[in-house]
Amino acid sequence: MLVTFSTKAYADITMFGDVALQLIHLMGHSGSVPGAILAEDVPAALERLKAALASGAGQAPSPAPGEPGDEDEERPKVRLSQRALPLIELLSAAARQGCNVMWDH
Repeated sequence: MLVTFSTKAYADITMFGDVALQLIHLMGHSGSVPGAILAEDVPAALERLKAALASGAGQAPSPAPGEPGDEDEERPKVRLSQRALPLIELLSAAARQGCNVMWDH
């Protein structure tokens, strides 16, 4: 499943569903798709998301060397905070311009 975030203030952002749902939860929402944040609630959702990412919430721990799941040791891991950057930009633009944010399949 793919989830697309949209607002009048920024280009649409499409993410894989599992990542999008994690980020929606970190913003303080139920995770239902479709969903929306009213313009007046966008700054608070943005701050909750930033705070959760800064505290390491939602980050999957890396497997220890030799444990199952360690096979891709050579491949760099993409952290949730990195995947969240486009959404943070979208939320920031929506907050600046006072726009609603919506997401859908």
